Amino acid sequence: MIQQASTVDVLVIGGGIAGLQAAIDLGNLGLRVAVVERQPSIGGKMIGLSKVFPTLDCCSCICTPRMAEAEHHANITTLTYAEVQRVQREGSGFLVDVLKKPRYVNEETCTGCRLCEYACDVELPHEFEGGFGARKAVYVPFGNAVPQVAVLDMDNCLLCGRCEKACPVGAIDYLQQPQTVQMRAGAIIVATGYEMLPADFKQHYGSGPLRNVLTALQAERLLAPHGPYGRVLRPSDGKVPESIAYVQCAGSRDLSKGVASCSRVCCMYAIKQAMLLAGALPLADVTIYHMDIRAFGKGFEQFYQNAKAMGIQFVKAKVARIDEDDEENPVVRIEVLEEDGRVEERRHDMVVLALGLVPGWDPREAGLAAPAEDGFLRCAPSAFAPTQTWEEGVFVAGAAAGPKDIPDAVVEAGAAAAEAAAYLRARRSSPTPPAAAVPVPQPALAAGV
Repeated sequence: MIQQASTVDVLVIGGGIAGLQAAIDLGNLGLRVAVVERQPSIGGKMIGLSKVFPTLDCCSCICTPRMAEAEHHANITTLTYAEVQRVQREGSGFLVDVLKKPRYVNEETCTGCRLCEYACDVELPHEFEGGFGARKAVYVPFGNAVPQVAVLDMDNCLLCGRCEKACPVGAIDYLQQPQTVQMRAGAIIVATGYEMLPADFKQHYGSGPLRNVLTALQAERLLAPHGPYGRVLRPSDGKVPESIAYVQCAGSRDLSKGVASCSRVCCMYAIKQAMLLAGALPLADVTIYHMDIRAFGKGFEQFYQNAKAMGIQFVKAKVARIDEDDEENPVVRIEVLEEDGRVEERRHDMVVLALGLVPGWDPREAGLAAPAEDGFLRCAPSAFAPTQTWEEGVFVAGAAAGPKDIPDAVVEAGAAAAEAAAYLRARRSSPTPPAAAVPVPQPALAAGV
């Protein structure tokens, strides 16, 4: 089923912090904006984090007001649980096909009361909680989700009818079908963020099969005040960990496999998590195994020095493999670089992998220009439009252009919004579309650039 095309000034692909900031800035300029987010709630990765570095401010306290502002802004329309399927040029703008996936819950009538969730007997690992907590087959994505609308996981639903009977407004709809929504937009901002390499990507690090080897995002949920356990416990047995290790560059700076470049944020979020662990578990030993510490941003070096002053150990070493003993304690085999390459094994209660970052979306899936060799969107070399991609009218913000921290993503989102607004203003003042309305040819780049 295809709905009649609606018209907006700018389409923002991605409802994370960068996409929301760009949408709010554009909406405040009086432009009509649509935000398309593939998850059931806006907020992206940031809403699941504990605190930001180097200020240690609460992530939810920063992100939630922006989520609410975007949802209730008069000039912004949010489409959650939706994906951009195709982008094609139409005159001076774009015609975009957006697939609205079925929630099997009526968004207009659902009140977010969660009575359907309480009535459901099916329990599944909760993706938002890193697989640690449990969710039902019908559930509101998380406590401060926007919108507060349930989604029914039909793949795991028993079709018992309990949720339908419990819903006081009759919002459950087992027959809901996917819908294609067509939108016309004058410009597009891609803010699709990043994903981490899979947990089992580094087989010799044992992540996946080893229950006490976690990803950094899983560690964020353990540290969050509203996390799955309410405090830091190791997943295998609920024990309070007394020794935690971080393994840096787990997939980054790997020329043979993985991400060839540095993922930029890993050193600082590992230091941040280590400091939070030291505060939550004062008696625990926290060790960071690294090849280099890259503290390049404002206040980052002092943050690093503060961590060392707190007693966090920084060991310059290469981690060869991670196994476990009979008590499920991870055993880390390392080559200590500062001691002539001495090889040793160290036991910890829990290990966290700083996995490399990869693009969250491939624009070629929708017919947009090809990304750079690393998969992230490439920007045109212009000092006047640093977020303009090689395709006319398409801009990029946040981690869609490459790994970056939250402040940089927000600043870049503001720049993308300003450039998109200027682009639309120039279009409207010109009687005919400029010749550059077709994709600009991309120059060949040397491998690895």
